[in-house]
Amino acid sequence: MIWNPRAEAQSPGDRAALQLARLKETLAWAIGRVPFYWERLGAARVERLDDLARLPFTRKSDLREHYPFGLFAVPREEIVRIHASSGTKGKPTVVAYTAGDMEVWREVMARTIVAAGGRRGDLLQNAFGYGLFTGGLGFHQAAELIGMTVVPASSGNTARQCLLLRDFKPAALCATPSFALHIAETLAEQGSKPEQLGLRYGMFGAEPWTDGVRRALEAGLGCPAYDIYGLSEIIGPGVSGECEAREGLHIADDHFLPEIVDPTTGEPLGAGEQGELVLTTLTKRAMPVVRYRTGDVTTLTTAPCRCGRTSARMGRLVGRTDDMLIIKGVNVYPSEVEGALLGVADLVPQYLLVVDRTATLARVEVQVEPAPAFLERCGSIEPDHPEVGKLRGEVAARLRAALGLNVEVTLLSPRTIPRSEGKAVRVVERT
Repeated sequence: MIWNPRAEAQSPGDRAALQLARLKETLAWAIGRVPFYWERLGAARVERLDDLARLPFTRKSDLREHYPFGLFAVPREEIVRIHASSGTKGKPTVVAYTAGDMEVWREVMARTIVAAGGRRGDLLQNAFGYGLFTGGLGFHQAAELIGMTVVPASSGNTARQCLLLRDFKPAALCATPSFALHIAETLAEQGSKPEQLGLRYGMFGAEPWTDGVRRALEAGLGCPAYDIYGLSEIIGPGVSGECEAREGLHIADDHFLPEIVDPTTGEPLGAGEQGELVLTTLTKRAMPVVRYRTGDVTTLTTAPCRCGRTSARMGRLVGRTDDMLIIKGVNVYPSEVEGALLGVADLVPQYLLVVDRTATLARVEVQVEPAPAFLERCGSIEPDHPEVGKLRGEVAARLRAALGLNVEVTLLSPRTIPRSEGKAVRVVERT
């Protein structure tokens, strides 16, 4: 099922014409109403979509430098909603919505939910956080537009999440993948079987996650796991999402124009080439954003999808440019560590990458936990136990093959690694 066939399955020619018309409108709107863009883009002229690549980028630092309301394109009195980041790395980034922007947000999120299997009358357990974070409210308002029944569980309180899943038997669960893993792990410890939950689909995002995590989620929850993507600077969740073919995330590119650029040089890259995702809003009025560098590493394709949608698709995120670690001259993404670990049946899907830079050469340790079946078989995780040594050797070999580095592997007691009720923290750097 397609929520909006006219928009999601339009011909490539019609889509390109609409994108160009909306791009011109957005540039005129931003230049005429936002001093930052007047100074940055005042003389800009765009006659073709390719001309966009000649314009300068907008970065997260620009949003912070104009905190709180310096990038608004309408009077504050016309703003109906404000969201913001947590501000853990400095001032929070503030984003705003007019009533029209809210309609767009509900529309693109409805497309995302329906693409994953959402239908009118479904019961949705929403375990994304509510508040300044866009996740919970983004899903909530679109689900109501579709005609779903929403359980606004919000994030946290894992015991209550498990109770609601067992008793309400929702058709769908949405959450960060790390929190969903925590829920699945807790359900298993409580003796619940995945098939008893009755879930038909799950929608997970707000952090990069691998196919290994997908397999773990599907095994633990008993339903297909769909990737969704968004960021508050652009709209929130709803920028893109997987359809039931799960061959990339369909971008709502009649509202958000995507590019892929080289993370170092900023030069445009071709279809299928891995680089940094750059997005331009085409219909946002409260706070238009031109060529925003997301920091997310992925690919783009416009090849046809068997679901019938004709929009551009992005690949699943490899990681973030600011998450990449340089260890002994080797570039390492946490997702590469995750991909290697989740192929080991004797481990639970939890890990911590510890990088100690206090010495001349960085020391790398990966902390992991044994699966319940391993503990039942071996009885302990004492370092001198032969099965423990064998498991540590297998994990170290997988990591060496994936990363090109020798890594120290530490096997911890169950539940030692902190579980996340939001976005997971997978890396600790000591300097």
